[in-house]
Amino acid sequence: MLLGAVLIFIAGFILLLRARRLHVTTGLPTGTVVYADTAEWQPQTAPLISRRYGLVGKPDYVVRLASGALIPVEVKSRRRPAQLPRHHLLQLATYCLLVEETAKQTPPHGLLHYADATLQIPFTPELRRAVLETAEAIRRGRSAADLDRDHADSARCRHCGVRYACAQALG
Repeated sequence: MLLGAVLIFIAGFILLLRARRLHVTTGLPTGTVVYADTAEWQPQTAPLISRRYGLVGKPDYVVRLASGALIPVEVKSRRRPAQLPRHHLLQLATYCLLVEETAKQTPPHGLLHYADATLQIPFTPELRRAVLETAEAIRRGRSAADLDRDHADSARCRHCGVRYACAQALG
C-alpha cells in the first residue's frame, strides 16, 4: 500500500514537472487561457474579428490574468533577434487591438515569446496608430500597380512566394 502511494506521488510529480516545462515553453503568464490557436491546446477555429477596423487575426494565446486583464501572446519559434522586426510588433499590436474590440477591454500589453526570451510590449497609442496606418497602407497597396520591397532581409526574399516576379529581390 505504501509502495502504491509512493508510485502515485512520483507519477504526479513527473506530470507536474512536464506541465511546468510546457508552461515555460509557451511563454504564457500565470492565468487562464481563454483563447488558443496552437497544437498544445484545443485549437480555436474562429479568428478574432474587428469589423470596425477591418482586421482579422488569430493570436497563439489570450490569457486572462488574476487582475482580469486579457493579454495576447504571440509565440515565435526562433531566438530573439537583436533588433525586433517591425512586423512582429505590428502583429502583436494587431492582436491587442482585436482583443480590445472583441472583449471590450484594452490589454495593457502583449507578450512576444521567442525561444530564449519573452518580451512584454506595452500597447501604446503610438503602436495602435501604427497598426491602423499599416492596415490602411495595405488596403491602398492592393490596388497599386506595383509595390516597393519593404525590407532588407535576403532570407525573407529567398522564401518569398512572388520572388520570381520581383524586380527588387535581394541576393
